[in-house]
Amino acid sequence: MKQGTQGSAGTTTGEAAAGAEAAAGTARSRYRVPAQPAAGEVDRRRDAGGAAEGSARGEHTHGEPVLPRPRPAVQRSSVRGQVLAALRTALVTGDLRPGEVYSGPVLAERFGVSATPVREAMQQLAQEGAVEVVPNRGFRVVERGPRELAELAEVRALIEVPVMLRLARTVPAERWAGLRPLAEATVRAASSGCRATYAEADRAFHSAVLALAGNQQLVGVAEELHRRAQWPLVGGGALGGGTRAELIADAHEHTALLDALIAGDLDVVRALVGEHFNGAE
Repeated sequence: MKQGTQGSAGTTTGEAAAGAEAAAGTARSRYRVPAQPAAGEVDRRRDAGGAAEGSARGEHTHGEPVLPRPRPAVQRSSVRGQVLAALRTALVTGDLRPGEVYSGPVLAERFGVSATPVREAMQQLAQEGAVEVVPNRGFRVVERGPRELAELAEVRALIEVPVMLRLARTVPAERWAGLRPLAEATVRAASSGCRATYAEADRAFHSAVLALAGNQQLVGVAEELHRRAQWPLVGGGALGGGTRAELIADAHEHTALLDALIAGDLDVVRALVGEHFNGAE
């Protein structure tokens, strides 16, 4: 499938989201850290000869150093993650053009953030092969041609097709039915005509299918290859096409495949999977 976020095996998207929200609420209430006195205040109380306020009766502190308050690393990480997501979207849509060099400060001004999270996000993209570092200038978007896309499609087929055919013989129909919302989401995304929206929905469906194999390493490798296959070619175009009609046709292959998997029709599954990957040019 040419262009998969991981879904829980055998559950609907709505149930997974509701369960995650409930679990998060429980964790927040159960593990909320109470407000702590400042480090200097704790030291002053100890110097006065008493145990630090809030310690259990009879607990010996033995002059242990007070842990410093955590720095706002979570917030910075969140900004970096948002910038990384925005850059990935810009790659898929072609807003970041192959062959062009982009500097951290210019991109930072575009996103309204400091240059640091932008550089960190671009370094991540460099590790993924989307950009390359240009010393003293910034980052160049990697230029890719049809041959590289065909090679990616071949590697993806070698990984995903055997797994899907094995799962088709072993996974019960009700678990396949649980992926229906993800397949339908790809159709809606394709109908919007937005390549970035479709790319995300497509990866989500593929990752959810592969997750049924119970191998997270497999899912991670396949998702990285899938993401790389969605970057545009030099001069425009991407694996699986980019027009609204092409995206819709690709999305309907997902629903047809899911119907065959639920019905247990291995011949149709084999034909659909082969056609889906062979169409990736």
